[in-house]
Amino acid sequence: MRDPARTALPHSIRRSALNAPQPTWPTTLPLSKIVKGKNPRRFFDPKKHEEMVISIGLRGVLQPPLLRPAPDGADAFELVAGERRYNASLEVYGPDGRIPVIVREMTDQEALEAAIAENDDRDDPSETEQADAAVRYLAACQGDRAEAARRLGWSRAKLDRRLALAELCDAAKCALDERRIKVGHAELLAAVPADKQEKALETILDAGLDVAKTLKLLMRVTQSLANACFDKTECLNCPFNSGVQRVLFETHVDDGSCTNPTCFQLKTEAAETIRFEEQERAAKAARTASPAAADRSGDDEQDDPTDETGTDHEEDSVETEPSVDDDIEKPSPAPSITAPSAGSASSAHKPAVTAKSIARRTTDLREATWRTALARALASNAGHAQTTILVAAMSGTLSQIKADTLTSRAGLLVGAAFPDLDYGAKITTIRTLPDRQAEIVLSVIGAAYAKDVLTFDHVADLARAFEVDLRDTWKVDQAFLERYTKEELKFIANECGLVAHMGQKAFAKRLGSKKSDLISSMLNALGFDWSGRLPSAMTLDCTYGPPAAPVAPQVQAPVTDLAA
Repeated sequence: MRDPARTALPHSIRRSALNAPQPTWPTTLPLSKIVKGKNPRRFFDPKKHEEMVISIGLRGVLQPPLLRPAPDGADAFELVAGERRYNASLEVYGPDGRIPVIVREMTDQEALEAAIAENDDRDDPSETEQADAAVRYLAACQGDRAEAARRLGWSRAKLDRRLALAELCDAAKCALDERRIKVGHAELLAAVPADKQEKALETILDAGLDVAKTLKLLMRVTQSLANACFDKTECLNCPFNSGVQRVLFETHVDDGSCTNPTCFQLKTEAAETIRFEEQERAAKAARTASPAAADRSGDDEQDDPTDETGTDHEEDSVETEPSVDDDIEKPSPAPSITAPSAGSASSAHKPAVTAKSIARRTTDLREATWRTALARALASNAGHAQTTILVAAMSGTLSQIKADTLTSRAGLLVGAAFPDLDYGAKITTIRTLPDRQAEIVLSVIGAAYAKDVLTFDHVADLARAFEVDLRDTWKVDQAFLERYTKEELKFIANECGLVAHMGQKAFAKRLGSKKSDLISSMLNALGFDWSGRLPSAMTLDCTYGPPAAPVAPQVQAPVTDLAA
């Protein structure tokens, strides 16, 4: 490959460089002056080695190995291509024997390319040897897979397959090198988490399983992604997703399967825990709200006559902006001994309905819902979970996670034997956790903090920092609306745009019906969608959250396809 730096030199300088005396390299060398280079080949067939020893013993070295001056400047030469000939010569002649050689000045990249070409041309290297070479090539190309494939002379598909095989454990690579397993076995093992590969390899070798039986065995431990109860977004490009494996390997399990049962179980456990605790919080909130709802039943009955009087004060109040003092709910004055006049309105002394007055009545539900939303966000993002843990530790609130929240799950998160280990063994186990499993543990810790931290302000600050959107997981429903009086329902309908959608007179007419009928008409208003509308009572700053702006079709389409 032409050196760009050289082509950039002026013509006169290039000409003088060509005329400069070139170093003269030896054509023969003692074997003791030759050191092994970074040959991608690791396995050499013993039978072919014996044949090479016999051939060199009879005829000598007919094809000189390719060397380059040792990069470290030592008085030696590094082997670039011809390691089988070198090994056989060493056995025939010993370290003092001399053999013919070809010496060239070569960069590390040129030496790597020459070694790979030599292996491809002479004796096909194993797939794992090609995989290791592919990793080195990719590093030399700064991660550019297209360029690495071009330099190797491979298709992009072949490069991707070899890079996937590079994730095999050393024992599996050795077994493939020595042809104790087939490529199909190796492709199936590459779909197994690294910490389970050696055990699976032992089973294959001990039982003498062929590729078909190995596939059936692997299918027994896979999990169906279609039945998963957790968010599968990050599963789309996971190497343990059989859909990804199908693209890479000829031998793979059925589509829609997860071949990492530990990760699948952890995610399922986390999702089920969040769901259970959400239901528990909602039930508690409902129990807390029930007495208040009963106490307000009288108020609702009083609303009806006012609604049916035909006066315009209902419509006017819809448009009225709350005053500064509306934040403070004032108690109704004690009943007068003198009976009110016939024209007086019983609602005259009622406190005005505001966003904050409603929010104060919804504190339990709002906080429980936001805690769950934050926990879900942290459970799916290890980076955000790590930030949460560090902030909690540095602010002295990490200890607020309940003692049994994590210890009760340690066996599932780390390993079944973990709870029974001594402290030193636990340290060792945690230090050797695979990166992906460690990320899951961090996510669970972060989610636990979101649910257990005492101060809700911390939850709110984290939710803002990580841009958690409650509209992704919550929507106005009947249980939410049943918490409020008609006046409060009117306020919610107005800020969410339902009054404008229906028309003020039409809404005022429905306001005169029973509360249950009013709620039903609100939820089922023709042409009105509550999705994405977040009442101020449920937001962190008591400000109504309108639906998100629609995304342009060309941007949204790929996301929809992936989600499907």
